[in-house]
Amino acid sequence: MDVALSGIQLCVFDAYGTLFDFGSAVARHRAALGPQADALSALWRDKQIQYTWLRNGMGAYAPFWQVTGEALDHCLAVHAVDDAAVRDKLMDAYLALDTFPEVPATLAALRRAGMRCAILSNGNPEMLAPMVASSGIADQFEAVLSVDAAQVFKPDRRVYALVETRCAVKPENVCFLSANCWDAHGAAHFGFATVWINRGGMPDDRVPGKLAAEIRDLSQLPALLGVA
Repeated sequence: MDVALSGIQLCVFDAYGTLFDFGSAVARHRAALGPQADALSALWRDKQIQYTWLRNGMGAYAPFWQVTGEALDHCLAVHAVDDAAVRDKLMDAYLALDTFPEVPATLAALRRAGMRCAILSNGNPEMLAPMVASSGIADQFEAVLSVDAAQVFKPDRRVYALVETRCAVKPENVCFLSANCWDAHGAAHFGFATVWINRGGMPDDRVPGKLAAEIRDLSQLPALLGVA
């Protein structure tokens, strides 16, 4: 996008896949999983998200930690991994995921320019707090918002509404950033100026919500906001 987004007062970041690399959980224990590690990691993420959508449709909310464990149990069964110690290690790793390489410098640039920043995640507070604390970027955010406050998962509108309620910023003044295309569209449909972080070079999802921009990683964000 050639023209910088205007009128933005607050950048709101999705956590998993956007700031934090969910693949790093399995990567740390690749030796215990063997050649099926990458396939298990991909399936874990797919099932994790699928289960949130199914729970939304059923009206059966549960904390994301529980959903993450249920998704992992399915994946371990698929790949015939029957080792409680491995399961525990993978779940523990989710509490201290790695940030993507460009994240610290991008956030620092935004904060130097006076941009407010927050997180809005499917993660429940008990998951988010240790991960953000261990990441070294906690001081860059004025708020870490969880869907737990709304008792429903993204892309339900009640989740995105938490931003105005908690941060007192109108949707049109929010830049929402997500590496999950469906989440980006959900936020755009709600009314945010939304940027899709298309790390994998994937085609766009054909769902409601007009995206404001698409970038490859967060290093391009300051220029897009005109604060580079």
